[in-house]
Amino acid sequence: MVGYDPKADGRNISNFEVAVAGSVSGLVTRVLISPLDIIKIRFQLQIERLSRSDPNAKYHGILQASRQILQEEGPTAFWKGHIPAQLLSIGYGAVQFLSFELLTELVHRASEHDARDFSVHFVCGGLSACVATLAVHPVDVLRTRFAAQGEPRVYKTLRDAVVTMYRTEGPLVFYKGLNPTMLAIFPYAGFQFSFYSSLKHAYEWVMPAEGRKDGNLKNLLCGSGAGVISKTLTYPLDLFKKRLQVGGFEQARATFGQVRSYKGLLDCARRVLREEGAQGFFKGLSPSLLKAALSTGFVFFWYELFCNLFHHMKKADS
Repeated sequence: MVGYDPKADGRNISNFEVAVAGSVSGLVTRVLISPLDIIKIRFQLQIERLSRSDPNAKYHGILQASRQILQEEGPTAFWKGHIPAQLLSIGYGAVQFLSFELLTELVHRASEHDARDFSVHFVCGGLSACVATLAVHPVDVLRTRFAAQGEPRVYKTLRDAVVTMYRTEGPLVFYKGLNPTMLAIFPYAGFQFSFYSSLKHAYEWVMPAEGRKDGNLKNLLCGSGAGVISKTLTYPLDLFKKRLQVGGFEQARATFGQVRSYKGLLDCARRVLREEGAQGFFKGLSPSLLKAALSTGFVFFWYELFCNLFHHMKKADS
């Protein structure tokens, strides 16, 4: 069970074990979904339409983009920025799941609300994600810069990126895109946790008794569904975040087509709408939904798996 459950069957794992389970779930998931993340970021940053009919468009489909990245940059390109991405996933997973456990327990002890309610999971999920985002946002900016650059590379190593960005753009560069990130992450994570819980209840209601025995499959399917719903509802804000994070990085984007500089969130939204149309808000949605289904499904799957493992280890020792 994700979150505090007063009726749970004696699952008494520590806060440290919750953080470890969150970290490991993030680490394993990141390795598996990194190629989709690279493609999604490339799509989000492309000004031209994602269509074969646009002769200036570098990318126009998932398979075409995969082949072109592989041909031009080699297989390692699908794991560009993997070290900062792993730092992001490990830190984010630990802080988010630990915060969620603590917040839902606080709601149970300090109010009359049921800690398992949809609204409670939405608010606590959103707040836990905001806490995690503040902790790891500089790493997210680094990850985006690495994923966005082509060849030749502007940043050779993680240390080179940190030093160069700090020297040329100042310390605030590490919090570029924070406003749309916070606006997007609260409802996105809130929907993730609340829909995950709701879909699990629906799964148990729909499935016959003999089909409920495989809890791991239930966690994977319900996590995937929650990821798709959440990403669809909040996707435009994720696109704005990526556009703002690569501001001041235009020279590395020249080989990908047109580049833009935005003054802020509202300016970015207005110009995307004016220059690319309403469909511009959903560039990269296809790989993003595929990534959201896999990543959210795997995160909840691995998290529940490791929490259950810790629980059974404690039972075995007692």
